[in-house]
Amino acid sequence: MRVTITERHCEVPQKGLERTHRHTAALVKFENRASHAEVVYSEERRSRRVEVVVSIDGAPPVAAHGEGDEWRSALAQVVERLRRRLRD
Repeated sequence: MRVTITERHCEVPQKGLERTHRHTAALVKFENRASHAEVVYSEERRSRRVEVVVSIDGAPPVAAHGEGDEWRSALAQVVERLRRRLRD
């Protein structure tokens, strides 16, 4: 799966970007037709937000977001939400 990561008004550490790519690409286990994931990191005041849209061949895209004080917790939220949606 191809993963595109965008940072809006923030800077995510390189390790965080690598973790994002790894966890997002692993979502293909739940939906083998997933072809592309678009990840957007944004920060407003002290809240950090991660949004992910997964494109699926022959089906509507699946989107989710996570929010938290740290990038890691926001990413964990969004990945778990996408896992649940893709399993169904």
